[in-house]
Amino acid sequence: MDKKQAQALGKLLRLSREKAGLSGRELADRSGMAASNVLRLEQGTIANPRPETLKSLADVLDLDLSDLYAAAGYIQPEGLPSFAPYLRSKYSGLPASAQRELETSFAKIAAKHGYDPNGPQPGEDETE
Repeated sequence: MDKKQAQALGKLLRLSREKAGLSGRELADRSGMAASNVLRLEQGTIANPRPETLKSLADVLDLDLSDLYAAAGYIQPEGLPSFAPYLRSKYSGLPASAQRELETSFAKIAAKHGYDPNGPQPGEDETE
């Protein structure tokens, strides 16, 4: 990440923290970070924040993690994950049986509507 990206990430974090009504120390405590590291991130002096750090901050500040990754210059995959891993990640607080129930329900709905979760094959969705 270059200096400009680090500063942009810092600004995003500072504005998000202020919007949440948190002090730097409160954000640090809630995210498990040292207050000095929060300050350094907001000042744009940490060039390569760890992905785990960004995840902690995103959780506390209720930010989309992909937005923070993009601001930090981390490469993200082109495509989206399949629905089952998404459900397990999004609803990780649910018991495993409930997660399986969600996956099963989605599969039934997809089948009912003729949806292929693997998507169209190359050339199948192009129009002439």
